[in-house]
Order: sequence, then structure tokens, then C-alpha cells
Amino acid sequence: MITEETTVGAEADSLAFASMDADPDLATLLASGERATFHGPPASAVANLEKAVGIAQRDGRRAEVAASAWLLGVALSASGRYGAALKVLVPLLEAGEGGDDEAPEIRLFASLAAATAASVHRGLGRHAGAAELDSRGLALTEGPGEAAFDCVLGLTADAVGAGDLDSARNWLAKSEAIIDGHGGDWWRQRVRLNWARAEVALLAENPQEAITLASAAVDGAEAARAPRHVAKSLLFQGVAELQAGSVDGVATLRRAATLAEGLGAVPLVWQARALVGALLGGEESEEGARSLAAARSAVLSMASDLPNDLREEWLARPNVSALLEG
Repeated sequence: MITEETTVGAEADSLAFASMDADPDLATLLASGERATFHGPPASAVANLEKAVGIAQRDGRRAEVAASAWLLGVALSASGRYGAALKVLVPLLEAGEGGDDEAPEIRLFASLAAATAASVHRGLGRHAGAAELDSRGLALTEGPGEAAFDCVLGLTADAVGAGDLDSARNWLAKSEAIIDGHGGDWWRQRVRLNWARAEVALLAENPQEAITLASAAVDGAEAARAPRHVAKSLLFQGVAELQAGSVDGVATLRRAATLAEGLGAVPLVWQARALVGALLGGEESEEGARSLAAARSAVLSMASDLPNDLREEWLARPNVSALLEG
């Protein structure tokens, strides 16, 4: 299974209420942070979003605190700083669970934070923990909006991670039902839906269908000028091509790795480079050795940001430990 770095994202109009009538500096910081998070190197968004959190807290603007904190969590996790992301996201989720009197926007960003935190746990191979977070987020949603979509789609990925095809198909159908009621402006959700469809197809041992779905995700991400989403889509496509026995798989994974490296999308780098390195003969091939070294560097970078318990658990995972000991 391809583990999922954080790629959930509200559309611009979901943040509009948060920046309306706000300090111009705050509105600018939120807009630039969202742009960098989804359309550029995610690490470049961190400084502006940290400033946005500070300004919103200073001015007592709870909705803007929630919006900027959620975006900050996305940017941190997308750049591989999983521990820092969870420190931002978990309190945001807990704030939304504080009671029925919480404002709708607080509950919205709490549910989005839950879905993002869940994707962090999936990225660490902790599928049961991810499912719990997605379920908590779903409980906070009201109606079939984007937060509900993120949580339901997350539950699809959780089921794939657990190898439960029937449950994955059930959650996928619910995701499709939500997205059918919305227009084409949901580009991120549509790209991510094709990722989930591809994962389910791979679990069902239908790699040709997965190739088609992943290719559609590439097209959608390219049309939206979202390079990190392009890299993730290429990763799915490359894995599907390999499962189908296509010789194109290595080249596709190489493209994914190169794009991810340029963006500093560390969780994608380690997966793509580890696969390329193994497929090219590992240490016996010059390019294979370089790719494995890049994958190890990405793994250790991610590990350095995790709390001790999560770090030890993750580094002990068979695929990670095998990479580091190779």
C-alpha cells in the first residue's frame, strides 16, 4: 500500500469566512500560506502560517486561529515534519470536541485536522490509529461537505491499509456519493478520490484499472498546477504499472521521486526512492544505491521529528528497518 502523506485541503471558499474582515496582514498570510501548501513547496508555507496563527491569537479571532493552524498542520506533515504537525493538529481536533456550543467553523477545522492527523498516522503505518481519528473527525461534521469527504475518504484508505476490501469499497462508495453533489471546483478532492479508487483497484488485484485511475489523478493535478499532488499521483501510477508488469513503472516512479525532491515532500521521497532503488538492483547499481541513500536520508529526517514512542515504532516497521539495514 502507498502510505498517504497529508494532502487534504479545503477549497478557497472554505477559508473565505476566516479571512473576511480580518487584519489585511492576516488575510495575506492565510492566502499565501494556502497557496504554498497546495501549489508549491509546503515547507515554504510554514513561516507565514506560524505568523498567521500568532496574529489571530493576539486578536482573539478563533476562526482564523483554526484555519491557519490547520493549514500549518498540512504544510508541516506534507514536508515530513510529522511530529510538529501532530502537535498542531491534535489540540485543534480536541478544541472542536469541546462541546455542542462550539462554533461551526471551529468544528469544521477540527474535523479537517482529524483527517490530516489520520493521514499522518497512515504515513507511519498506523492504520488503526488513523481510522480512529477519521471517525472522530466524521462525528464532528454536519452534512456532506468537504470535511465529511476527507474523513470518509480517509476511512477508505484505512480499510485498504487493513486489507479489508469490502469495507474499502463501502467507504469509497460513500466518498463518491459526497463528491457527486459538488462541482468541478473540488479539484483536490477529485484527485484524491482517484487515488483511493486506484488503491482499491490494486487491493482487488486490478492493476490496469488502477493505472487508468492514477493517470486521471495525474491529469487533474497537472490541470490544477498542484505539483505535490502530481508527484503523489505518479507514485500511485508507478506502483500500478509495476503490479501490471509494465516496463514503464520505474520511469514513472523516477519522475515522482524527482518532483517530490524538488518540492521537499519528504514522505513521498522516501517511498519513491526506496522503490526505485530496489527495482534498480539496490547497492549493486549506482543509481539504485543513490536512490536507496536518498530514501534512508528521508526516513531519518522524518524520524528525527517524531516523539520517541512513534519514532521507535515506525523505525521498527519491517519495510523501514529493512531499508535502513540494507
